[in-house]
Amino acid sequence: MAVFELDHVAIAVHSIKDALRLFKDTLGGEYLMGGEIDPIWRWVQLSYPNGRKLELLEPLGDGFLTKFLDKRGEGLHHITFKTDDIHAAIEKIQGDGYELVDINTDNEHWKEAFLRPSKAHGTLIQIAQSSQPDEVVRHHLRPSNYDELFG
Repeated sequence: MAVFELDHVAIAVHSIKDALRLFKDTLGGEYLMGGEIDPIWRWVQLSYPNGRKLELLEPLGDGFLTKFLDKRGEGLHHITFKTDDIHAAIEKIQGDGYELVDINTDNEHWKEAFLRPSKAHGTLIQIAQSSQPDEVVRHHLRPSNYDELFG
């Protein structure tokens, strides 16, 4: 049986550096991890008390995130639920009549699928399975401009 745990909320921004003024300096988020998917986008996760997490997404070039920002502007991009069994989660979601898109279970470290927003109350929902907990992964994932952002 699939178990789902709310993991984080992701916000699309034009500039992570500019967004950190609010989400880190004012609201107290602490750097957790981040990285790039070159040459398309960069991401940074911030942690808050009680295990709450927020992810900032910034485009690096033309791609889905640039199109999203051009069409909708900055704001909520997706909500992520983690599961310990992505295949059972996919079966549960599809069995309940929801449509999944962009299913990718080939990567041994990160498996994911997305619920189509038009069938999920206008919200892009990511279902993901990570091979390791955040406490381990955070030591391996860091954006190339970390010093500029957090130095």
